[in-house]
Parts: sequence; structure tokens; C-alpha cells
Amino acid sequence: MAMDRTLEVLAVCGVGMGSSLMLKMTAEDALRALNVDARVENTDVSTARGMTVDVIIGQGMHTSEIAELAPVVITVSDFLDKEGLEAQLRERLTEKGWLA
Repeated sequence: MAMDRTLEVLAVCGVGMGSSLMLKMTAEDALRALNVDARVENTDVSTARGMTVDVIIGQGMHTSEIAELAPVVITVSDFLDKEGLEAQLRERLTEKGWLA
């Protein structure tokens, strides 16, 4: 069963500006390619701690700090690798039953 609402996604970096914005744009492209209705925001780790989302995407040094905040946490090393992120999203969203 696919998700029946907009997926809430958070792109996270240390400061919440440069790299999280690049990751946000990559995530939007990857989710669009998967035909997933999603709202993607970018922020810093501290702000992320107070948010409720379905998916968090970021570098390992940041996702390890906030892994308990979302049902799906994806660690990336290349913020511009749309195909790699798309593959990870496909796998994890399918596991959760959010992607048909």
C-alpha cells in the first residue's frame, strides 16, 4: 500500500544552508523520478531535533545524531548523486510499504 499523504522529508547538514540545500534539490529530483508526492525541507541538525518527518537524509556524521527522529534515515556521501539517492529511497520506501 502506497502512502496516502505527502511524504515529509528533511535534508540535514551541520549548518542547514549549503550542503542541505544541494541535498534538498537532489532529493526532490529523486522523489519526482519515483513519482512520490513529497515535501522536502532543508535544515540544520539542531532544528531537525524538534521536527517530525517521515524521512531524514544527510551525511553519516549528522544522521547518526538524529537517527531516532524518523522512520527512515538515509545516509549519503555524494549530495549530487540523484541515481544513488533514488535507489536508496526506492529500497527504504518499499520496505515501509510507502512505495507501490
